[in-house]
Amino acid sequence: MASRYKDKDTGVLLSFNGQWVSWTHTVVAYTAFLSALVVGLSLHYHKIVQNEFYGYPEEWFPSVSSTIGDRYPERSVFMLFIAITSGPRFALVGLWYLLTRRPGRTLPTAVALSGLIRTLTCGGWTYITSTDDHDWHDILMISYIVFTIPWTTGCLALSPPNPRAIKYRKYLASGFFGTLVPLIYFFIQHKVHRVAGAYTIYSFFEWALILFDVGFDAVTALDFDTFEVVVKDTKGASKGANKSSVPTAVLEKEKEQALAGIYSAGFSLSATLDIMADVYQGFVFWTTLTGLGVVIWFFPLWYMGISGYEALVMSTISPIFLGIRPLRNFIARNQRITHLLSLGGLVAYLVHGHVPRLLTVSLGVWMQCFAWSASVFADSAQPVRLEMRALAWVVGLVMSSVVKFAWKTNNPLWGIMNEKNGGYNGVGLALAVLASLRFTRRAPVQGGGEQRKGSALLAAFGIAGVFFGMHSLLSDTSTMILWVWDGYPIRGPVSNVHAYYTIAAMTGGIILSLYRPGLVTSWSAYGVACVGAALVTLYHRWLGYTGAFTLAAYLPAIAIPLISNAAKKNPGVAFGLGFFIYNLLVLFHVWVVAYAFVPGGPLVREHTDWVMASMMVLIGAGVFDLATVNAKSGRKAVDQQRRVSAAGHRKYFIGVLGLLNIFFLVANFLRFPTNDYKPHHPEERALTAGIWTIHFSLDNNMWSSEYRMRDLIKELELDVVGLLESDQQRIIMGNRDSTQFLAEELGMYVDYGPGPDKHTWGAALLSKFPIVNSTHHLLPSPVGELAPSIHATLDVYGTLVDVHVFHSGQEEDPEDRRLQSEYLSKLMGSSSRPSILLSYLVTRPLEGNYNTYVSDVSGMHDVDPSDWDRWCEYILFKGLRRTGYARVSRSTITDTELQVAKFVVPASEEERAAMWTVPAEVRNQRIDESQVPEGLRFPSLFRGEGVRGHRYHVFDEPWYYNY
Repeated sequence: MASRYKDKDTGVLLSFNGQWVSWTHTVVAYTAFLSALVVGLSLHYHKIVQNEFYGYPEEWFPSVSSTIGDRYPERSVFMLFIAITSGPRFALVGLWYLLTRRPGRTLPTAVALSGLIRTLTCGGWTYITSTDDHDWHDILMISYIVFTIPWTTGCLALSPPNPRAIKYRKYLASGFFGTLVPLIYFFIQHKVHRVAGAYTIYSFFEWALILFDVGFDAVTALDFDTFEVVVKDTKGASKGANKSSVPTAVLEKEKEQALAGIYSAGFSLSATLDIMADVYQGFVFWTTLTGLGVVIWFFPLWYMGISGYEALVMSTISPIFLGIRPLRNFIARNQRITHLLSLGGLVAYLVHGHVPRLLTVSLGVWMQCFAWSASVFADSAQPVRLEMRALAWVVGLVMSSVVKFAWKTNNPLWGIMNEKNGGYNGVGLALAVLASLRFTRRAPVQGGGEQRKGSALLAAFGIAGVFFGMHSLLSDTSTMILWVWDGYPIRGPVSNVHAYYTIAAMTGGIILSLYRPGLVTSWSAYGVACVGAALVTLYHRWLGYTGAFTLAAYLPAIAIPLISNAAKKNPGVAFGLGFFIYNLLVLFHVWVVAYAFVPGGPLVREHTDWVMASMMVLIGAGVFDLATVNAKSGRKAVDQQRRVSAAGHRKYFIGVLGLLNIFFLVANFLRFPTNDYKPHHPEERALTAGIWTIHFSLDNNMWSSEYRMRDLIKELELDVVGLLESDQQRIIMGNRDSTQFLAEELGMYVDYGPGPDKHTWGAALLSKFPIVNSTHHLLPSPVGELAPSIHATLDVYGTLVDVHVFHSGQEEDPEDRRLQSEYLSKLMGSSSRPSILLSYLVTRPLEGNYNTYVSDVSGMHDVDPSDWDRWCEYILFKGLRRTGYARVSRSTITDTELQVAKFVVPASEEERAAMWTVPAEVRNQRIDESQVPEGLRFPSLFRGEGVRGHRYHVFDEPWYYNY
């Protein structure tokens, strides 16, 4: 096309309108995908609709990845056109930058860089298929999706005043991000639930993403008509001129509303660093606070009762001393000292003695609560600064939960972590020092003053309730998911698949609190939250999680106004008394499960409902105080809210929340279960089972023990393992779940067992074999601790095998144990399938309750009746060929050995029938290891001195059998 300005600009030999860059990119990109689809459907239809579970006719439409993947010629056709697309693509990004750049604005540069990186990562996942290199394909694909977010939102924010283009961008961006929800849903239906046809529906949404993605960039054609290449701005759009009849102010307002003002008023690097430091400081608070319970728990765990060190849970009440006016004035002027001292809890990983490490963490908590309470009080007279402090405190919790998810429920900065078990303590401490220095670089403009309106006592109640709620329910994304878990088949949320819903709810709640504070602090919202608390307490599966989702949104939302309100009261009362009442709730929610070991325990036995009700009543008291203060403030409060809203800090916090959400989704993708796990010796039809009491994943030296457990389970080649004392989803245990780490690291299915709302110490099952069905049981315990049991049915080489995991009551309660033995014996006897019991029985071989477990009623046999040196752990079986038995020393991981047994699952009906009639003397006759096939032998690694303190002990070698 000849230039219309050729006579004016000599030397211009060729020119064309800028919109042709957009149209070329659009046409060639669509051609790349659609041509591959047409060729694939024509030549390899049945192959490209086939997936790992189903083929035609259950699945009848191919996904994008299968279409453009490894088959010739589809892949070649696609790669040819996608290579051609790269030229217009780079030009499109460049022209967009030229169109939107303005003096002094950094956003156009950032958007252009994200577009450039997005283009490069597109080439990466396109040319490196999952077959070539699965990890790099996934990394580049995730990176592409991540950089699509700033590209899409940035383009919308920078749109020239063109109403048509803005409208199309809003529609296409909404379509793109809206499609992600059903896309993920149907992917889960396919991958986790293996629903026939789900992958076909997923494929349609995946293709829709392509259409929306390319279509979004095609809208640039409506803006690029202002360019002529060699580039000349012919209509002034790059100067911000408005070509439409709609006023510029109206269009700018529409863009700002579409993006909640996130990109308005520009970005400041200094302000960004300030907010990041604030949030990290909040993260350090929650890291220190959540790390206190787990180091305190170490002591009653070993004392088997109250040790005295539990008193250090009161470390949080330090703000009570802020009731002393001279002291709080001094602290307000010297916040840097207190915040730097509060980092002492992060130094605990360098302290190796049990008590000194506990005292170090306790001191850190003392100073954290003191420093944060002083800071919000000092800034209480400055509404903007106060909201920033409250936001940092709450967003820090989100960051803590995100980090714990990425580290599979451990926090890498805790005092129980180190470089050997996944800790990043040194890096975290260094960042904390830098964050503290920046967090405290500005002194309060004026000191805080006590507000006469409202009640400091009611504010303290609100602080107690909301901090307990956030700590007990939201400090780990899997906590409430496990509350509503009730076994297989999966009929509710799963921790490593659906945990993002909790983070999304927390994020939404915080944003709602910023922009609709009247709604958040209303009695209507409080009533909805009470309903949510009731649902998660009383119901399981998705109905129960609906309540959990509601609480996940409400608690951080109401926390911001409750903290802001308490900051204006006497801090000694509002925070000192508030944290004292919070501690009472912490003890209350431990007492309901530890009732057999604590004074007054039976009075609150199994009353989590009372704990939840107390929490909501306390929050209600805080809401009442808020309502009273707001009613008295009237118009003044509205004007103040407007001034705070206009300050511009909120967009930085929303940006940080966005980054945390992206980081979580990346971790979520990397943790997504593959569900393709394989046993160790399928050629022998072997099943190696073990039972282990893991002492809540704390080793004898007060370090987290998951890595060491993983290594031993892996080296012993266990296909099925029962874990006891595994429920750690309480404040006092750090709200952890070691089964997630072990299952993902070892490639196993997992049943967590009775959830934390069932008031047991936990029983869990890990299995290389698919879990077809599982039910949870709480066995009769009229006096002592509850006895949890899992009854699971596994698909073992096509044969259904029942596995029971059981923890009996304690020695001091003989009647409990008798009733439990009768219950479990009948439960095992009710099944005619081959069965295994992995258990903690508290009985001597051949005596007492042993003869109820091993009886005609249960039909079960002892793994070896001649092993007289047992009291706790037992393995029983029926209907299987037992070929080996070994006892492996614990080293310093826990206080109990690991017992393991090898079984062979019969292949034919004749073999199955024979297993039920083998005489006892034949079944228990031992043979030499040389007579055992290699695949049925235990690893020689643990003979003699063994490794890392693990060896075959008691009888110093494995025992082998014919049956």
